[in-house]
Amino acid sequence: MTKAKTGQEARIFAVETRFQKLARRDGGVPRDKAIAQAHAEIEQVKPDFDQWFDIELRELAALVNNAQSGEGKPGWIETAGFRSRQLRDSAGTLGFELIEFIAGSLCEILESIEAGNECNMESILCHVDALILARQPYYRALQPEQVPELTKGLRRVVKHVTINPLGVEK
Repeated sequence: MTKAKTGQEARIFAVETRFQKLARRDGGVPRDKAIAQAHAEIEQVKPDFDQWFDIELRELAALVNNAQSGEGKPGWIETAGFRSRQLRDSAGTLGFELIEFIAGSLCEILESIEAGNECNMESILCHVDALILARQPYYRALQPEQVPELTKGLRRVVKHVTINPLGVEK
């Protein structure tokens, strides 16, 4: 317990949410069974991830290539950010941690551009290339710490391009 300015001890009490009440009521699926079902569904979806990932990556690469050649449509950064978030979230859910890391790193860059930082196409292309590499069967199952040169390099790129003009990291 901590003391308030008045010298009295603060009172800590638990708040029970509606979700907590519903989760404990009779007739629900036991926690272990629900987790097992979720894992089974994830395993069932994993084979479809390859095809979906290839499509999303092609679309993302096309967006970036069009922007680089000067043919980017207005709002391409937002669309690229949306696709990157989808890649990050789906890869994370399905256990493809390297893809999740790279897509998350790209999300940081795109968010900083949306926030007003300069658009550094080389940093975006670098991340798209890293995603293409991570798509390969050998790299797909790797953890980010298993490719330290790649992850350290991407972190340096993100740090470099997400610094605002005043030199403060966002």
